Amino acid sequence: MGCTLAIDQGTTSCRAMVFERDGTVRAVAQRGFEQLFPSPGWVEHDPAVIWSTQAGVIAEALTSAGVRAGDVASIGITNQRETVVVWDRATGEPVHNAIVWQDRRTTPMCERLRDEGLEPLIRDRTGLVLDSYFSATKLAWLLDNVPGVRARAERGELAAGTIDSWLLWKLTGGRMHATDVTNASRTMLFDLHRLAWDAELCALFGVPMVMLPGVVASSSVVAEASARIGLEGVQIAGIAGDQQAALVGQRCTEPGMAKNTYGTGCFLLVNTGHEPRASGHRLLTTVGWRRGSGESAGVAYAMEGAVFVAGAIVQWLRDGLGVIRSAEDVEGLAASVPDTGGVVLVPALTGLGAPHWDPRARGTIVGLTRGTTAAHLARAALEGIACQVVDLVRAMEDDGAAITELRVDGGASTNDLLMRMQADLLQKPVVRAAQSESTALGAAVLAAEGVGAPMAMGHDRGTRFEPEIGTDHADSTMGRWREAVARSGGWA
Repeated sequence: MGCTLAIDQGTTSCRAMVFERDGTVRAVAQRGFEQLFPSPGWVEHDPAVIWSTQAGVIAEALTSAGVRAGDVASIGITNQRETVVVWDRATGEPVHNAIVWQDRRTTPMCERLRDEGLEPLIRDRTGLVLDSYFSATKLAWLLDNVPGVRARAERGELAAGTIDSWLLWKLTGGRMHATDVTNASRTMLFDLHRLAWDAELCALFGVPMVMLPGVVASSSVVAEASARIGLEGVQIAGIAGDQQAALVGQRCTEPGMAKNTYGTGCFLLVNTGHEPRASGHRLLTTVGWRRGSGESAGVAYAMEGAVFVAGAIVQWLRDGLGVIRSAEDVEGLAASVPDTGGVVLVPALTGLGAPHWDPRARGTIVGLTRGTTAAHLARAALEGIACQVVDLVRAMEDDGAAITELRVDGGASTNDLLMRMQADLLQKPVVRAAQSESTALGAAVLAAEGVGAPMAMGHDRGTRFEPEIGTDHADSTMGRWREAVARSGGWA
């Protein structure tokens, strides 16, 4: 069979990639789109712009690859998670901008529900913490604040969904309203155990179930594309949220296999097997994927933790302090000194995530002396990224995950010094993906499997970094890190 088209819709850009049967990239196209900030703490996207931008890069990638509809065996979709759209079923017109996962307007609603003692129910049912990050309160806000929307929703006139649902609707000319289990598991409306929408949660958040999409597997034929993008009849056979798609792209197929994506922040997911596993450190429990359909479907769950500031600390060194001209310069500067000179930098610029969960923590530098240089700060910044990831891995291991190596991708994973630090402090091998676009690759893998033509991928596992320091040295560094974290806590 032919190639696979991966649609990768992200928070700041839309991308389309054409993959060959062996997983190699034949073509890629990417365009950014406007971010909307109507009020402090609010973040929105125009769904029509997302679609037009995505359709544009699809056409560009296919043209660049010299591919026609008959050459495409399947389509896979991966997307920014939690962002929610509501649109008219008859016209396909959105009733409002999409509310983005970063948006914090519903924090008061979450606080009220927490005060009412509802967080344990939500946690047990969904595997998520009660936070405005997830889709449920965003959808409730649209229903209660956009005139006429609630009445129209209750009459069945409106459809709601995360970005994968919106793209699927547009790709099929309005014939299919569905989402996959990974995206559904990020809404705070989905029973993680039954893998179905939960009527009690929908009532709690005031969401009419009639507006929700059907839930499908991550890898199975869902629908055929319409003629409007030149891919009429091509089967859409893979859907997954971006971090779960990266888990697939990194081939974390067995329990204990973990991947970390280094971007502005870090998203670390570990495969925990066929049963959801609760965390004692407020890590998230989520669906990793569901392959196939019916009783034979294979479900994998994952545990997830997030580092709020990773690559962003390097951006701060560049834009805030001016000690480097480009992000790529940080490695050379940091490598120019043998160690941090006793400096520890806690990159808590927006608080600390799991396992610390301290929104009032702030960025902290300790150990400064007259001999401290920009190079020591640069090295301490990289070490701070690595230490945060170690904290996440240790929390996952305390929760029962048996992690033997860490598979990595994302922009900052190209920094060899950071990867060596990561292996040293973890005291575990770190394996950098040969294919850096693990998210799009995961969508392509799921889509190829969905039409019964698995990718015949090679065995190039990329670059492997082994620990080069002893356990005592690593433990000492982590001990000093935790002392600095304690000093950063509760500052704001």
